[in-house]
Amino acid sequence: MIDSLVTLVFTLSGGDAALGIVLFTLAVRLVLLPLSVRQARAAKIRERLAPKLRKLRERHGRDPQRMSKELSALYAAEGASPFAGVLPGLAQVPFMWLMYRVATHPTALAGHDLFGAPLGQQVAGLVAHYGLFSTPVLVFAAIVALVAAVAWSSERQIKVTEEQPELMRRISKVLPYGAVVATLVLPLAAGLYLLVSTAWATGERAVLASRPL
Repeated sequence: MIDSLVTLVFTLSGGDAALGIVLFTLAVRLVLLPLSVRQARAAKIRERLAPKLRKLRERHGRDPQRMSKELSALYAAEGASPFAGVLPGLAQVPFMWLMYRVATHPTALAGHDLFGAPLGQQVAGLVAHYGLFSTPVLVFAAIVALVAAVAWSSERQIKVTEEQPELMRRISKVLPYGAVVATLVLPLAAGLYLLVSTAWATGERAVLASRPL
């Protein structure tokens, strides 16, 4: 399965593995676009319902069963779900797993590189093979820096409200930086996927937030 997918993607990209990963990532984001629209709509609904949610918590905060029932009724009246915001992230997990399998496949990325940096190598392997100040390591460092910049931009877009639990507010602010950690420990191919995917998601979020849904 992995070999067949790699062959198809690389064929469509003219044999350029890095370009193939970029095209694959863009295709994934296009497939997930309807879910992203639902996520943006859910965020706007939560923002609009914030005063009502605050009153519900003040009134039924000590009765979890009644609170859950009232929340469901409130969201149902808006044609939304309190879980709509997590769908795009969950839906991307199979694609991320597939890219991880490709990136760690023993032969799929053999001989393919990005500006001289082997796509199937992790940063530790690059340092061991080429040295700390080599071109491959600098390419990997540039990818990490770009992912960090996108994560910072994404973190600034996140809106937290007083109605959210303190732990949730803290997690939502550091969650975008998980892509940076993943890029540091995964092969370069997976880091390239994360860079394109998170950059798309950040731009997409900015566009959707400025448009009526």
